[in-house]
Amino acid sequence: MKSDLARLIDGAGGPVSLSGGGEYTGIGLAEVRRIASELSISEREVEIAALRRKVIPCRYYRNIASLGFEGQARLLSSTAAVVGAGGLGGLIIELLARIGVGRLVLIDGDSFTEDNLNRQLLCREGDVGRKKVERAAERAAEVNSAIEVAAHPVFLTAENSAGLLSGAEVVIDALDRIPVRILLEKAASRLGVPLVHGAIGGFMGQVSTVRPGAETLSAAVYRGREEESPRGIESVLGTPTPTPAVAASLEAMEAVKLLLGRGTPLTDELLYFDLDSSEFSRIGLKGSPSGED
Repeated sequence: MKSDLARLIDGAGGPVSLSGGGEYTGIGLAEVRRIASELSISEREVEIAALRRKVIPCRYYRNIASLGFEGQARLLSSTAAVVGAGGLGGLIIELLARIGVGRLVLIDGDSFTEDNLNRQLLCREGDVGRKKVERAAERAAEVNSAIEVAAHPVFLTAENSAGLLSGAEVVIDALDRIPVRILLEKAASRLGVPLVHGAIGGFMGQVSTVRPGAETLSAAVYRGREEESPRGIESVLGTPTPTPAVAASLEAMEAVKLLLGRGTPLTDELLYFDLDSSEFSRIGLKGSPSGED
């Protein structure tokens, strides 16, 4: 099988011309699908094998200079869980699908309502009333047929969290309720999986990465206030259109860094932003070397 796959990739790969001039050795989507069908394997397996032969699946060409061949292959072999498929989650799912994270686990029991139309990428007028993860799975397949998506139209609970999150290499918090965020943080910690946190309200947002076992986020940020304001500041300030796009991009990049073991993740600190004042700040969390009480 491996020799057949290598032979077919070498036969299908070839020079691909760029619109601005120049070329690279690539393989197009039609050829990836043909080889997958011929060998009865997944498109993802073909893409990974191509990358390891230094043949670039054309959809990833713009990634390679930054991620490298091995980095792109590693992403395609990775699993990320996104909890919440609304304003933050829908954008995160789109970004992870396009960059080529190979398996996405999507968890959200909610359905679209009309007030989601201002910011939720997955929500079109005709989607009002649909389950968010169903549309998320559909959208992911539309933009990247090579990836695998497991969609769970349920809310995360203490009882189902371990089963739903099992196998994920990174868990991404795209929730809007503080008690469930804390539940998710504890579940990820028990599984030994890093958690990427993001929250928004008005033109403000925050992003952080929680190491397994650290559990610094809920203690440092919420300090037991979840009962007095379970929905957080967004219930007061709303969620205008640009804010989730910024937070989602930051969360998606945190996930990529964790999956590839590159860059500097936001562990033990919070990246806070205020789009109204164009302010970005890094704040040490309590218990970190740079943290403040």
